[in-house]
Amino acid sequence: MSLNLQFILNSLILGIGLAMDAFSVSIANGLNEPVMPKKKMCGIAFVFAFFQWLMPMAGWTCVHTIVTHFRAFERWIPWIALILLLFIGIKMIAEGARSGGVDAEPSGVGIYALLIQGIATSIDALSTGFAIAEYGAENALVCALTIGIVTFVICFAGLAAGKRFGVKLAGRAPILGGIILIGIGIEIWIKSVL
Repeated sequence: MSLNLQFILNSLILGIGLAMDAFSVSIANGLNEPVMPKKKMCGIAFVFAFFQWLMPMAGWTCVHTIVTHFRAFERWIPWIALILLLFIGIKMIAEGARSGGVDAEPSGVGIYALLIQGIATSIDALSTGFAIAEYGAENALVCALTIGIVTFVICFAGLAAGKRFGVKLAGRAPILGGIILIGIGIEIWIKSVL
């Protein structure tokens, strides 16, 4: 497959579709830390973009090397995402409830939670490696890079939107953010079951 307009459009559409979970989590992160500096926003968006790039490439590599082992793991992907997002969501709700809705200093997203979010929201993109399996290495890399760039832009916008509403919601923002994360985890799991 050559690098033509249709290929680029398909990669952009794939990137938008894959970035929606990360977008929602970015909104939750923005809600949780309404005074987040732009440098941190770029860092968070980069982590999501990195994982959205990495997972399709890992899936593509698996298809071309150890496909039988990967297929056995594939059915557990939604469960892993559900567990990780439930863990983070429940933790956010508990922290919000402990503050009692008072305008406490927001804790913000730490590196550990961010890595879990990045993995949880991108783990379903491993399956994208199967969808792009017929691509050569160059096209697979360009497709994955496009997905990563789209994810970065979308997540940055989600963080900005979350920050805007987080200022208005003040102490209730971590609870809302936790509910959003739990909802995303359940949605990923339901989509895999149906």
